[in-house]
Amino acid sequence: MQTGMDALLAAMFAAGLASGVHCVGMCGGIVAAFDQGSRVIPIREKKVWQRQFWFNAGRISTYSVAGAAAGLLGGAAYAATALPAQTVLYVVANVMLVLMGLHLAGAGRLLGRLEEFGAPVWRRIRPLAARLLPARTPAQAYAAGLLWGWLPCGMVYAALAGAMLAGSPARGALAMSAFGLGTLPFLLAAGWLASRLRAWRIAVGGAVLGFGAFGLAHAGGLGEAINRGLLCL
Repeated sequence: MQTGMDALLAAMFAAGLASGVHCVGMCGGIVAAFDQGSRVIPIREKKVWQRQFWFNAGRISTYSVAGAAAGLLGGAAYAATALPAQTVLYVVANVMLVLMGLHLAGAGRLLGRLEEFGAPVWRRIRPLAARLLPARTPAQAYAAGLLWGWLPCGMVYAALAGAMLAGSPARGALAMSAFGLGTLPFLLAAGWLASRLRAWRIAVGGAVLGFGAFGLAHAGGLGEAINRGLLCL
């Protein structure tokens, strides 16, 4: 059971790290808003980094809360002891991991369509989030991150599907925290890494795809695997 969780956390962190280009496309402009004013007074660059840190801390906190909900759903399916429901959830989660792997490797764009599902909620949250930018204090930056964490993102939705495999709210939150931490370095150093990450994305995309494909290949033996404690569910 612990081995399966360790593998899931590693896959989620690697997926977050490899999705850096996608994250910069989605959130790079938001992060850049923290630079307003720092160019006029360069000595305050340290404060800019602090606000960026707290913004990302808020964003990752939102991912963790959503991951807890996903883990709760996965745990409920397991507690129901209904193998068909467990199998459906297991297959869906692994299909999403396959799509994530394809997306990271540059071989698929299906995840973008998932963002339409979160658009209605985001239309209500976005005006509130926009009012907090540019953030002037750590508290304001953290609050902004909490709200911007709900920005519709196919990669986040795929990661949430993977978090369902964690099987409990605590482990689901941990899985999404790992994903969020993986996205952090690229958002903090986007320019330096942009030209160096393509090979890494392809490699990790293949690894995540393999993680999902392995799960799908063993979906038929799900009941036995759960009984033997080989899965996180």
